Amino acid sequence: MVLMSVLSNCLISLTNAEKRGKRQVLIRPASKVVIKFLEVMLKHQYIGEFEVVDDRRSGKIVVHLNGRINKAGVISPRFDVTLSEMDKWTNQLLPSRSFGQVVLTTSYGIMDHEEAKRKHTGGKVLGYFF
Repeated sequence: MVLMSVLSNCLISLTNAEKRGKRQVLIRPASKVVIKFLEVMLKHQYIGEFEVVDDRRSGKIVVHLNGRINKAGVISPRFDVTLSEMDKWTNQLLPSRSFGQVVLTTSYGIMDHEEAKRKHTGGKVLGYFF
């Protein structure tokens, strides 16, 4: 079996472990995009701490869960989003205005949609979580 999307595999593993009531989950392979996405989730306290284990191959990540993730997903292909289209995407992807985050990759790095609005920049949609 060929792994198509590392980020998609990570978010599906997180969601499934959360539904099963697990306290931690092992994610492999690790990538820079996955680590930055998890940092955004950690900043909004959707996950507990996580640690990257270097096994001299593709790497592993051990994530401690705290029971806040309802759904997390990847948007593929990574559509371009301008600042004016940001509200349209958040309305499509999130269940409520004050609940959840859309994660974008911008020229300033990977960030959530609120930080992108503050920095007055658009980018490409990576995924969402709530």
